[in-house]
Amino acid sequence: MMRRLAIASVLILTALASALAQPASMPALPDGLRVREDNRFFDIYPRIVPANRASTIHIVSRFDHVRFRPECQYELMYSPVEQVALQSDWKPKTKEAIQPQNGRLSITRFFEAEQEHTFVVEEIQPDKKRRVFCTAHVYSLEPDLLALRPFKGDFHMHSGFSDGVESPGYVAGACRRAGLDFMALTDHRQYQPSLEVMALFREMPVDLSIFPGEEVHPPDNPVHIVSFGASAGITDFYRTEELEKAYREEVARIRARLKDIPAGVDPYQYASCLWATAKIRELGGLSMFAHCYWYVDNKFGVPGPLRDLLLKERVFEIMELISGFDLAGLDEMDTNALQVARYHDEVAKGNRPAVAGVSDAHGVERSEMFGRYYTICFAPSSSFSDLAASIREFRSVAVEAIRGDRPRPFGPFRLMKYSNFLLREVFPQHDELCFEEGRRMIQHAGGDPGAFEVLRVLKGQAAQLYDHYWGK
Repeated sequence: MMRRLAIASVLILTALASALAQPASMPALPDGLRVREDNRFFDIYPRIVPANRASTIHIVSRFDHVRFRPECQYELMYSPVEQVALQSDWKPKTKEAIQPQNGRLSITRFFEAEQEHTFVVEEIQPDKKRRVFCTAHVYSLEPDLLALRPFKGDFHMHSGFSDGVESPGYVAGACRRAGLDFMALTDHRQYQPSLEVMALFREMPVDLSIFPGEEVHPPDNPVHIVSFGASAGITDFYRTEELEKAYREEVARIRARLKDIPAGVDPYQYASCLWATAKIRELGGLSMFAHCYWYVDNKFGVPGPLRDLLLKERVFEIMELISGFDLAGLDEMDTNALQVARYHDEVAKGNRPAVAGVSDAHGVERSEMFGRYYTICFAPSSSFSDLAASIREFRSVAVEAIRGDRPRPFGPFRLMKYSNFLLREVFPQHDELCFEEGRRMIQHAGGDPGAFEVLRVLKGQAAQLYDHYWGK
């Protein structure tokens, strides 16, 4: 496994060196994450361990400047971050002598409860000077979460087929280059572009899972609806005059059955949302209430009473909690802050929505949000069925990093806390491995026949990294 990771590292360094020699062609790394120095200089594994069991953590020097030296002594200070240690003999600020063997430290501990754990290794030099040699962080998980893996994805973005810029294949490559594990293209009123990008990479050895999608705009309905994973396009059900007539008749039948509609709600618009979400569900997809507090033309795009009813009745399977469409709009009216506050308000009322974060990118290279706004799903795999189940079962969080600041996850507290650890200690290494794969996917989309062989070598490297980091 380490040999393949080494090959991948050489490819990444070669790509970066080439890009630096030609700065005009260097794509910006959009995720904003950086590998922490200790994680770059040392191989620390496993990083994720079972809670309430003993595990052995290894800290291995990778470079000469951080070699364990025989003339030095080493001490370890361990801290469970939550200070939960009811079954172990942990004492705060206690240092213990530890002896490296063959360039590595192996530390066995009972990892109590679900929490982060910190190991600070100090080096004591012959002249008695001390320095912090390495700081390692580990997370212990209960069995349900330990059995899952974190998958990063974005399923609301646009290509040049609607109001985006790049071709579908370029968008997909950029997704992997940004460290995403799954994506769906959702052009306005168009399902076919998402099928095009799926076909382009169907026979390619890539680890990005690509699914169908569409941004749906039913006639005379102000609500923007994302269809994720449906087996057919929703717009096609009312694209012609004859089909639209049939659609309106179906909506009218739904409207006729509605009772006790709150004041201020347009019954047709509400019935139209019921029709669209039912159609998406019928076709095996997930429906998402897009940017429900989007601010446009000095008003919210969706009337308040309609928004309130849609959220109260859980008409959509997903609430777009974090959206990256309009940075200027966020400066004017922080709609994401409103959506996060509304989410917590709904949870407090016992009406817990499933959540997602998306870039809503309209041009991946010009967007300040692409790669920094996404969803983390905790699932057994990146298949659509597993990802959909993770979202429906509230195992997803939404991530936002405004202008490249420290990414912040939002959603269920347990997952948000764990995601904070992953964003700092695991995802940066994962994303570096994804960078070269995404770059080669873009080359394939541009017609480069040599991309296949490189992608074949790179395939599986991120999964191998996770296998290396996850304990059993």
